[in-house]
Amino acid sequence: MIQEATKPPILIRQEVWSISSVGQTKLQLFSVCFKIGQFQKIVGGLIELVDDLAKEAETEKMKAIGARNLLKSVAKQREAQQQQLQALIAEKKMQLERYRIEHEALSKVESEQNEFIDQFILQK
Repeated sequence: MIQEATKPPILIRQEVWSISSVGQTKLQLFSVCFKIGQFQKIVGGLIELVDDLAKEAETEKMKAIGARNLLKSVAKQREAQQQQLQALIAEKKMQLERYRIEHEALSKVESEQNEFIDQFILQK
């Protein structure tokens, strides 16, 4: 009987230990689940932030590409305009040369006509 009297307190202590152990395990499990949830929120926020930064970087990249294309377009326009102006200058130089030659010819004709008039007046 002495053994029987000592057994129930041991069983009660084991059950208390077991209940306490299960409670601690549940508490630890809840704590781990809570921490996982917090981690998921942090990671989700981080992913969202990285996505926003990626979108912003892509937008800036597209702006830079657009600006570069605009600069190339402006450069091509300037080059085309420069070629047009050079062609116009060449055309005007040729026209000037024609006018110079025509002026020389007309000056020669004028000189000849003045000489003819002078001779005509002297003959009278």
